[in-house]
Amino acid sequence: MRLTVFWERMAGHFGTGYAETFAHDHVMTELGGRTVHEALDAGWEAKDVWRVVCHVMNVPQEQR
Repeated sequence: MRLTVFWERMAGHFGTGYAETFAHDHVMTELGGRTVHEALDAGWEAKDVWRVVCHVMNVPQEQR
C-alpha cells in the first residue's frame, strides 16, 4: 500500500483534520507502543499499520 492510499483511507475514516491528530497522538500497543507516525518512521509497512488501525478502531470491513 502506498502512503498516499494509506492517508486517503485515514482521512476517509477519521476525517481530514482528525486523521493527522490521531496519527500523531494515539499510541497503540499493537504498534509496539508507537503512534502511526512513529511506526511508519520506524519502517513499518503502511498496509500493516492500516491493519492495526482497522483492528484497534473497529473500522468497518467495507472501508478496509
